[in-house]
Amino acid sequence: MSLDINRPDLTVGVVGTGAMGRGIAQVTAQGGMKAIMFDAAPGGAAKAKAAILETLKGLVTKGRLTDADLAKADANLGVAEKIEDLKGCHVVVEAVFENLEVKQKLFGELEAVVSPEAILASNTSSIRIASIARSLKHRNRVCGMHYFNPVPLMKLVEVIRAADTAQWVVDAMVALGKRQTRVPVVVGDTPGFLVNLGGTAIGTEGLRIMQEGRATPSQVDAVMRDTCGFRMGPFELMDLTGIDVNFPARKIIYEGFFHDRRMTPSPYHESLYAAGKLGRKTGGGWYAYDEKGTKIDAGADHPTSHVPASSVVIMDTHNTKLMSLVNADGAKMLAADDGKSPILVAPIGKDCTTTAVELGLDPKRTVAVDLTGDVSKRITIMMAPGFDPAIRDATVALLAKSGTKVTVIKDSPGFIAQRMCSMIANLGCEMAMIGIASAADVDTAMTLGLNYPRGPLALADWLGVKECHEILVQIQAITGDDRYRPSQWLRRRAMLGLSATTVE
Repeated sequence: MSLDINRPDLTVGVVGTGAMGRGIAQVTAQGGMKAIMFDAAPGGAAKAKAAILETLKGLVTKGRLTDADLAKADANLGVAEKIEDLKGCHVVVEAVFENLEVKQKLFGELEAVVSPEAILASNTSSIRIASIARSLKHRNRVCGMHYFNPVPLMKLVEVIRAADTAQWVVDAMVALGKRQTRVPVVVGDTPGFLVNLGGTAIGTEGLRIMQEGRATPSQVDAVMRDTCGFRMGPFELMDLTGIDVNFPARKIIYEGFFHDRRMTPSPYHESLYAAGKLGRKTGGGWYAYDEKGTKIDAGADHPTSHVPASSVVIMDTHNTKLMSLVNADGAKMLAADDGKSPILVAPIGKDCTTTAVELGLDPKRTVAVDLTGDVSKRITIMMAPGFDPAIRDATVALLAKSGTKVTVIKDSPGFIAQRMCSMIANLGCEMAMIGIASAADVDTAMTLGLNYPRGPLALADWLGVKECHEILVQIQAITGDDRYRPSQWLRRRAMLGLSATTVE
């Protein structure tokens, strides 16, 4: 069995005409296909068509569409008064609210209306496709088609393959996504699918760093933006999407993976959820917001009023990045300890305490510097408990001389950037290994779906695959926490000197 998605009379039904349903219908109509909308609310589908046409008229006014484009979309948009009007559809995409019983009932009604060859797809973001299809007679023609909001702007669509989904259905829906000018990725029917699952790493590790008292939300966000190129840090992102959205999603994924430590939610996250502090929408979450919705941020920069250090001890004279950094700031570099100058180290995965003890250094004067990413914008440093504040402040003043901002955190294995990036990369590697999606699709989905500067596997390459693996090994050894266990996909490529994107 097969379905020719390129047939000129292809008709796609869209059930549910909220923001997602309207977006799906719009990209279908603009892709040259007939889109018939149905909504259980009387007049809902007609209102949706009018709203879509108003949006497209605005694009014509701005010169982004022609009058001919508008006329074509208008002709392709249809309205169904009752569900039986969808009987001639080749594909039906469901976009009603997230409730398993409601979706199961709807799919049963659709199966009784459309032909046995028609494909039934759900736009669910969290419910297993197999659960939706469980009571149907033709489960092989059911799949997920998970779009992202706003659909016309977000190019990604996840094609979800359940246990019973036939390959011809997957092929057809990939082709449909392309006709809708989306970028389709094929994903397994797992909790969170691909993007929502992969997106747990940045939030859960940011929360872990805060929960341990190592850094503030503002510090974590600033480091991820300035040194790693992320558009937003994890706490800013949680406030934007809403705590009422991301906390339940974290919990569902954690339960769905049977309490895998890498997915563990935070009680601090739950506390905000319970308090109704849901982020921007309520004027407060991880940050406070003024009446205009502007974030009130204490900032992540350490003050630089102290006199810069005139000399520093460089323990690793082979570290050219550290050497050039200090050289640019004009301090005299000492190869041996003079008993009074700051001692600079650049550990990978270790905290300052471990590094100082292992190397036999004075822990009061040892300053750990993170060289991950773009150090021209921001540098992160940390010291062991009992440090000399004058040494810290002199080092901050020295590093800030070149114009970079300096963030001072409490002693943490892997600083912020190393921990965050290695955990994002590790989860991406794990998803590729267990076959949730191909390595290429994991990276494509995360860059398009979450606007990451690079996908998780490309992020491992950016860190250095061996370095990424070493960071996780060291953090797991220091903390004893299984959440940092490296994916075997990552371990093998680190040992072989291969790119994280190398397929098996």
